[in-house]
Amino acid sequence: MRKAYPTILFLLLAFIGVNAETTLEIGGQDTAQVKQLLAQGFKSRLTDHEQTLKKAQQALDMAEKLNYLNGIGESYRVLGIGEYYANNEAKSFSDYLYALYYFKMSKNVIGQANVYNNIGNLYQTSDYDMSLEYLQKGLEIAQTINNTELLAKAYLNIGNVYNRKKNFSLAVDYYTKAQELFTKQNDAVNLIVCLQDFGKVYYSLKQYDKAEQFLLQANSKAKEKDLNTSIGGIDLTLTSLYVENKNYDAAQKFLDEGIAYAQITKDEKLEADFTYTQYQIELHKKNYAQALDFLHKVYVRDSAILKNNVTAGLDLLREQHDQQEKQKESELIIERQKNDRVKFWWAVSASGLMLVVIALLVGNVKRKARTNSRLTELNSEVSRQKDNLDRINHHLEEIIDERTRDLQVKNKKLSEYSSYLSHQIRGPIATLKGLMNLEKEGLVDQQECISMMNKCVSDIDEKIIDMTDILHDPKRTSFN
Repeated sequence: MRKAYPTILFLLLAFIGVNAETTLEIGGQDTAQVKQLLAQGFKSRLTDHEQTLKKAQQALDMAEKLNYLNGIGESYRVLGIGEYYANNEAKSFSDYLYALYYFKMSKNVIGQANVYNNIGNLYQTSDYDMSLEYLQKGLEIAQTINNTELLAKAYLNIGNVYNRKKNFSLAVDYYTKAQELFTKQNDAVNLIVCLQDFGKVYYSLKQYDKAEQFLLQANSKAKEKDLNTSIGGIDLTLTSLYVENKNYDAAQKFLDEGIAYAQITKDEKLEADFTYTQYQIELHKKNYAQALDFLHKVYVRDSAILKNNVTAGLDLLREQHDQQEKQKESELIIERQKNDRVKFWWAVSASGLMLVVIALLVGNVKRKARTNSRLTELNSEVSRQKDNLDRINHHLEEIIDERTRDLQVKNKKLSEYSSYLSHQIRGPIATLKGLMNLEKEGLVDQQECISMMNKCVSDIDEKIIDMTDILHDPKRTSFN
């Protein structure tokens, strides 16, 4: 038996050498190219999200061929970011789940923290508590490993949640912490985001001078960096700010600029927000016909987006995600089993020793036990994520029902408004036309004609004001 030990040792060293050579090959130029593609994709997220998706998909294809787990995880994360900026929340959520799965497999805690941060951002518009829960997970990891980059991102996003919850003092505190860390890191892009977020907070607090200062500074710096998505969002807040200040020329300037950037980035949601802002401008300027036209466009587009994109996207995710997840798991297990068999038979044929066979069998059993343990953990995580999806879907269905009812009421008002306008306004107008004809024919005294025309104009004005009040009074559902 002792004579067999040198042979066994030699075979083991040869086996280790082969695996070391493979590892070096994977860790060389190919993985560097994956990282380069991902860096390019992430950098373009605020400029061109389609480029982000393209680069991330190229990186994913290459990483899967290399079986480079961290590369696969980061590719899915960047894909999720690209889908987030394309307003495809359901696809974004699915990509983040895949990223989390691969980062857990590779025990990459930094990657996990980044994904928790991304998922927290995704929940910001639907569930503040769930958003804070995920952001807190990312923050805890960042604090544990003392990663200042992760800390800064977590502070920034937690500040955004408190801003949405209208807890502005806490929001400013977190933005300040994030800004200090981004300044130390010389992170120009996120410093621009901080300026934008400060501007939003002070706008919400109606401190318009402060808000304008931060937003104009953010707008200028974003243009220097070609951050098209950020410019569009900044322009939207500036437009609303100038509308509040009744500076309609400035409001129109930033509105036109923002619409252009929304079209460049193909951001339909942002375009819808600008359409609503156009309605506000025309309403403040008392151009009621144009305001009504823009309001109608907002309701039509908003209904289409909610029903077609959000609901359909989440239904598709709910139906396909489990199947895709199981397929990925099966492929990984089959790949591992193939590798295990190759290693096993290579060792048996090379050594021919029963001791090596037994050792490999024991190792194979242990690996299978670890695989089963990991699969159990994964199933638990998938179940929890499914519950979260059900909660989101239920919440969105309630929102859709509420908006549908609201649209029905407003459509009824619009229909009644048109009928009311036709019947109530045409009478005085017909009278005016009659008076004008009588005056031309000289059949009526001029002073009397002017008096009667003034009465008709006053009548028309009163009816228009009354109709506008009814149209904007949520307590009145009809013109009766």
